[in-house]
Amino acid sequence: MSKLVENSALLYPPTSKVRRFSSAMLRWSGIGLVATVWISAGLFGLYILTFYAVAWYEGDMTRWNHILPNLYEENSIGATTGIGIHFAAGGIILLLGSIQLIEKIRINFPSIHRWLGSIYLISCLFAAIGGLTFIAIRGTVGGLMMDIGFSLYGILMGVAAIQTFRHAKEGRFVKHNAWALRLYALAIGSWLYRMDYGFWTLLTGGLGRRANFSGPFDQIMDFFFYIPNLLVVELFIRVNHFKTNVFPQLAASLVLLFATGFILLGTYFITLRSWGPVIINWFSKS
Repeated sequence: MSKLVENSALLYPPTSKVRRFSSAMLRWSGIGLVATVWISAGLFGLYILTFYAVAWYEGDMTRWNHILPNLYEENSIGATTGIGIHFAAGGIILLLGSIQLIEKIRINFPSIHRWLGSIYLISCLFAAIGGLTFIAIRGTVGGLMMDIGFSLYGILMGVAAIQTFRHAKEGRFVKHNAWALRLYALAIGSWLYRMDYGFWTLLTGGLGRRANFSGPFDQIMDFFFYIPNLLVVELFIRVNHFKTNVFPQLAASLVLLFATGFILLGTYFITLRSWGPVIINWFSKS
């Protein structure tokens, strides 16, 4: 009988051990995803600043049109200002966003967390307002569908930034953390947009794409670059509310690990072909 109990213990380990394992797996898969996103988004943020900001500084803003057609028009000052603010703020967001998620900084250096958080939230608002201004004046290159998708993205980012600030100010830190995660998921949207396009082009050769961004794949991407991010974050937030439930934690961990692998692979290829040469060229000229 004792032998049977011993074998049963080997086959079915104590629930507490399984719970500890699932909690640790969720925690470390989350840390791995954030670290991977930070590196990748940081590279993209540096690329934005070295490409768009340097083109502005050197007085050759027509270079903007090499990446996105008709982005810059000399006589459209309002639209150019809006999109310029959007790009500048976006670069700051991608460089600072992941720092705000580091628990040790939040706990051990709260003043740094608040100071960087203020810059981060203001940058998110400026990025949202700048992008919405451009859409209102000029519209997007992809037409009505892209106008709707990108406008909704800007509105959601503005709402998430305000909610993140409001709950922090009123001391509701659980809700503050949840909205901060939603804001982060939106903040990395412009980076993920490029990642998805890079992957799709690599795998299919650009199937469903058109030069004016009005193809079937382009129209899906008008929403896909931020809605899946929000769904993953909502899953993460809700699973954390049920820390004793093993299976949701393990399922969420697998989703996070898959996302990490996807990002690592995409970052490697897009840095090799696009971001890396621009960044290296800028540093070589400095």
